[in-house]
Amino acid sequence: MSSDQSRHVPSAEPEREPLGRHMVMPEDVLDAYEREEPATTPETGLRTLRDPSDIGDVGTADRMEDGDEIGGSAHTAPGNIAKSSLIMALGTIVSRVTGFVRTIILAAAIGTQLLGDAYQTAGMVPYMIYDLLIGGLLASVFVPFLVKRRKLDPDGGDKTEQRLVTLMLLGLFVLTLVSVLIAEWFIRIYAGGFSGAQYDVSVVLARYLVTQIFFIGASGLASAMLNARNRFGAPMWAPVLNNLVIIGVCLWFLNLAGPGRTPETVTSGELMLLGLGTAAGQVVQASVLLWALAAAGFRWRPRLDLRGSGLGEAAGAASWMMLYIVVAQLGALVSTNVATRAGARAAEAGFDSGAGIAAYKFASMLFQLPYAIIAVSVITALLPRMSEHVAAGRKDQVRSDFSRGFRLSSVLIVPISVAMIVFAIPFCVMIYAQGSTSAQDAEAIGRILMVFCVMLIPFTLFQLQMRVFYALGDTRTPALVSIPSEFAHATTAISLLFFMEPQHIVVWLPVPYGLYYIVGSVIMWYLLNRRLNGLDGRRTVSTLFKLHLATVPSVVFGVVSIHLFQGLPGDLWPGLAAITTGGVVGGVLFVATAKLLNVTEVTSFLDLLKTRLRRR
Repeated sequence: MSSDQSRHVPSAEPEREPLGRHMVMPEDVLDAYEREEPATTPETGLRTLRDPSDIGDVGTADRMEDGDEIGGSAHTAPGNIAKSSLIMALGTIVSRVTGFVRTIILAAAIGTQLLGDAYQTAGMVPYMIYDLLIGGLLASVFVPFLVKRRKLDPDGGDKTEQRLVTLMLLGLFVLTLVSVLIAEWFIRIYAGGFSGAQYDVSVVLARYLVTQIFFIGASGLASAMLNARNRFGAPMWAPVLNNLVIIGVCLWFLNLAGPGRTPETVTSGELMLLGLGTAAGQVVQASVLLWALAAAGFRWRPRLDLRGSGLGEAAGAASWMMLYIVVAQLGALVSTNVATRAGARAAEAGFDSGAGIAAYKFASMLFQLPYAIIAVSVITALLPRMSEHVAAGRKDQVRSDFSRGFRLSSVLIVPISVAMIVFAIPFCVMIYAQGSTSAQDAEAIGRILMVFCVMLIPFTLFQLQMRVFYALGDTRTPALVSIPSEFAHATTAISLLFFMEPQHIVVWLPVPYGLYYIVGSVIMWYLLNRRLNGLDGRRTVSTLFKLHLATVPSVVFGVVSIHLFQGLPGDLWPGLAAITTGGVVGGVLFVATAKLLNVTEVTSFLDLLKTRLRRR
């Protein structure tokens, strides 16, 4: 029931319980942690460099190399609104689930060999180009600018919105048209190692897929405008339709072409199906969001009188954010080139298991899931309270906010990351070993995932620290920190091409990727530690140590489970039996060990869960 509808409920009707009242949300756990911890001694004097409300979240432009979401749209909704409705929470979950299914079906359709590498490279291009030239600017600057003008302008920001929509649609149209014409150059830039039929197929797919740029931009703009109107349902549910369309296209391709297609055997009609079918998913998503925006009362009236609109001033203030985004995209460019060259070299050397960008991306998509589900929810709940404490100048409370947020995320991310390391190979074989992806290809994805998951905690720490800087109104520091971090990533990634066999390069490519976050986290920790008079480091390190120690019995049992069930027939049953048994018993062992070690964060979470269950 929407807020508008609730006003018309007759007063005689008994008050209903809010949807999701018994669900344990991140803000509930943060509140529980805050109540259990002693009050801090007030430390004032904290100052911001600029108004934090002028800074948006960069979203997928923030080194999200899998690039399958709309930048910033998932981060713009206030936590107390976006997480209070069961319908919207379900939208997020269904979007993740259908995205997960889409990844599995996509792997079955295109595999992890040369055709898969060609499709994945071409599919990354429109997101990278959009994020670099428009998406990062929209998410980081224009979204908060739009929200502010809606509050301050006498017309509710209508003229500003009309100008922004006109400018954005015109820019997106020109960018899309140019991208179609120079699609071949994108493949040369992002996949310098491609040659022959693989190169030709990549160019054809790129010409189809870059048409998404217009619709990706329209989706991002519509999502931002809907969020500014406190309409969060459509932006959370529209990606589900995109996922369903791509799932249908991949199943159609698999039925039409069969498994095992290569760049030499795939037909032009099959390429058209893959390319235009994938683009159709974005068209459907954009159409739904634009329909929702029209239903919210927006009517587009083109206008290009930009003088005095403030858009130029807003864009001019984005220099540090744009530097960060440029560095991030350079990092994605390095990773893509290293992975595509590794795949091409491995194929030339006769290795037939996934060793290129497709296997790397399939592993990366799984790696991102715990952060996307857990840490993003914590960040969304954390930012409003952190902003209040920044406005009050309270160093102690901002420090506590960060510490609680990171420890809360770690309570779930640590055991999940360890479990993903243990079960990576059987899990990937279980879900990926079908269609065009062989069991050997799936095992290769699992090995990449194992290395990725070691980097999950540094990745989460970096993201939370960066949001602290944004809450302080500081965009310069994260931008400058990204430079040495990217230098560490780029040098180590490129060195893999010279010192490692091609079939092993993508297995270890997550190490340079994670090194970016390790270097960045160390630098930002030092800077925030000075600015906030500490970061509660001892308690954080103690919690991390105890959480990892608590996973040891679960790890032992998980390894035993894998060996115990590996004799079962097929590719499905060994993994399913090991993961089910190891997951259930391992979870119990983790909780019991955490209680024994007195990990207060785990016990607080369990106490809150018990309290909620008793109220049902």
